[in-house]
Amino acid sequence: MKLAIGCDEAAFDLKELLKQHLATRGFDVTDFGTHDASPVHYPNIAFAVAEKVAQGDFERAVLLCGTGIGMAIAANKVCGIRAAQCHDTYSAERASRSNDAQIITMGARVVGPELAKAIVDTWLAASFLGGRSAPKVARIKEYEDGHHLPRGGKTA
Repeated sequence: MKLAIGCDEAAFDLKELLKQHLATRGFDVTDFGTHDASPVHYPNIAFAVAEKVAQGDFERAVLLCGTGIGMAIAANKVCGIRAAQCHDTYSAERASRSNDAQIITMGARVVGPELAKAIVDTWLAASFLGGRSAPKVARIKEYEDGHHLPRGGKTA
């Protein structure tokens, strides 16, 4: 499976650790940065990763920042993306099984390295179950399709 990963400066160390962890598990991981601890605008990284996932270049992605909140908000602005903030293994499993989330976000100031590995492993091991969640995910897609606005937010 091809995975994308990205972070801001607050999560640089966690990203590096997760990159290694995923590589040892056989995943093909592409790093969208940041590549050091210098300050960056995390939305730019979230947008780049989410756009590549939405285009089908990557099946799934992990985005990291201090809390995971900003990355989730930014990634969810990309049409077709369902990004879920996860800080425990249960929410990671449900993000996949119930919500078909292609992206998870975590906060390096919220979860430790071992928990982050467990969260990613749990999420990657789970797959969308459909069932009673399928119409709910379909409704999200339907709403998004009907309300997609061009850049700038104005209709023609």
